[in-house]
Amino acid sequence: MADYQRTQQQQQQQQQQQRPTEAIRGLLPEKGPSTQQIVAVVTLLPLGGFLLLLSAVTFFASLLGLAVSTPVFVIFSPIILPAAFVIFMAVAGFLTSGACGITGLSSLTWLANFVRRIAAKLPEQADQAKRRVQETAGYLDQKARETGQTIPTKAQEVSRAQDGGGRPTQEGGRAQEEGKAQEAKKT
Repeated sequence: MADYQRTQQQQQQQQQQQRPTEAIRGLLPEKGPSTQQIVAVVTLLPLGGFLLLLSAVTFFASLLGLAVSTPVFVIFSPIILPAAFVIFMAVAGFLTSGACGITGLSSLTWLANFVRRIAAKLPEQADQAKRRVQETAGYLDQKARETGQTIPTKAQEVSRAQDGGGRPTQEGGRAQEEGKAQEAKKT
């Protein structure tokens, strides 16, 4: 069995050595490119080449311009550096001003929306507060009536207890008993 496998491997190697084009064909797709792919390559290849050429020309023009302007920059550097600093600071000032303006506007917008939301809820909250005040006033009115009725009743009970007439309350009864105990000690 092992001899058979070795034989097959050797045959495959010999076939690959004899026909290298078949080995390459195995890597390529079996059918050719579609018409759309061909049109895309034909269109994009010259365009890509032109853009690559344009970038190379631009690069070399930039290098040439830098080589020509470097002596000018060195000669005028006492003027150019402060001017560049002033321009940089002006641009930074404008950008900072714009950022602060945008921040201020967004803050005011948020505040306006917040006030609108609160104003929309205000009538509901006012109605709830009004109901609470009415309920509290009704509760206090009821308590005042009950207290008003209780005071004369308590006053009558106390006066009856002191006079000795009527049915004394528990406190009045104690006062009566204490009064009797003091009279008994005196006699």
